[in-house]
Amino acid sequence: MSRELQNTIEALLLSSDAPLGVSRIQSVFARGARPSADEVKAALSQLQDECKTRGIELRKIGGAYRYQSRREYADWIAKLHETRPPRLSRALLETLAIIAYRQPVTRADIEEIRGVGVTTDIMRRLQEREWITEAGARDLPGRPALFATTPEFLSYFNLESLDDLPPLSPQRPLGEIAGEIGGIDGSAPAQTPPADGATAAATDEA
Repeated sequence: MSRELQNTIEALLLSSDAPLGVSRIQSVFARGARPSADEVKAALSQLQDECKTRGIELRKIGGAYRYQSRREYADWIAKLHETRPPRLSRALLETLAIIAYRQPVTRADIEEIRGVGVTTDIMRRLQEREWITEAGARDLPGRPALFATTPEFLSYFNLESLDDLPPLSPQRPLGEIAGEIGGIDGSAPAQTPPADGATAAATDEA
């Protein structure tokens, strides 16, 4: 494995607006010079090792990779950009948590679990943020839509896969689990943004 391959992959990751998977990285090389999947994975592993003593890390998110600031430096980055995490309502987080753990689910399923109605505005906000998407329809009269989470959900909440969600237990209130996903007091999780430090600020009142 050459240092040039590592440098090229590093440049690609730093320049990309979204996490890159192994096949996407391979695709930028000419066919005759294309590294194997194992070579790309080895280069990624080496880059991860080189980040162990740095303020950034190379993290795998939903099967793809991105550079991001380490979580322990989130407060410093927030001060630099003078932003605060977006506020996410408890109702929105509870709805998102149900979808994440029970997917695919219908809106009626969500309402049955929460015990209250789910507003159209909450579903719209979740879809606008690209955290959920329609994943088919249930074979019932009216064919109600089924909802599931997206790769953007994993990326935003810094999860490699759905297996990284907080443990689900009947003894734990839904609101407690939703709070762990969304952060303390309904704010978004402490973000570990890409290495360019880009952050977003927004407010949800759903």
